[in-house]
Amino acid sequence: MRESDRRRIVRHLGAVALAGSLALGLAIISPPDLSKAAAPDMPSLSISGRAHVIDGDTLVIDGTRVRLEGIDAPESAQRCQTPTGNGWNCGSAAAQALRDLTAHKEVRCEGSEHDTYGRLIAICRVGALELNKELVRRGLAWAFVRYSQRLTSAEAEARRLKIGIWQGENQPAWDYRADRWSQAQAQASAPEGCVIKGNISRNGRIYHMPWSPYYDSVQINPSRGERWFCSAAEALAAGWRPAYTN
Repeated sequence: MRESDRRRIVRHLGAVALAGSLALGLAIISPPDLSKAAAPDMPSLSISGRAHVIDGDTLVIDGTRVRLEGIDAPESAQRCQTPTGNGWNCGSAAAQALRDLTAHKEVRCEGSEHDTYGRLIAICRVGALELNKELVRRGLAWAFVRYSQRLTSAEAEARRLKIGIWQGENQPAWDYRADRWSQAQAQASAPEGCVIKGNISRNGRIYHMPWSPYYDSVQINPSRGERWFCSAAEALAAGWRPAYTN
């Protein structure tokens, strides 16, 4: 049999198998691209309820961890500068603003994808107020333009007003994380490229990213079963949970 004929037969059999699977109601889905932001106009999951705020762009509703789509808030340990060079806790301020916006209220989130930490990437609202946009509008988060251009106008307005993170020259959260990761890699005790700390405490098995406020104080003791991880996905698969920052 000629090679070209063999390839045609293989393609035909593949098409038949796919059609049969669809007829049985089996969804054949390729693995998601975990680096993408959710498509705001194609939600596949909607959740609502009282929210527990983890940090400036992450919350939990009924056990589901949600990452606010299109924004990147300062990390919890991150400090920013005022025009005079004084420091302020911009990460804590972003988290507190999200708590104030959601306190004792029903939060509704819609999204269609998950990130590398297993969080639903979603647009969240309290009533008619969109939380993602409100944090950017208040100058408490950057528009995450690497993944979405949706909130650039809100960011431009906050920048014009010089409020929040736009008071002075401040490092975007994605650069802050990259710097913290590089600093952690420089530590002699960390295996090359594997700088996430898997700690065991009375609160369970918890992993700490290099930008966690507790990262520097956590010591890894392999004799207790503690270990280093190379990625958050690896830590989650091993049964560790992320550290809460509030």
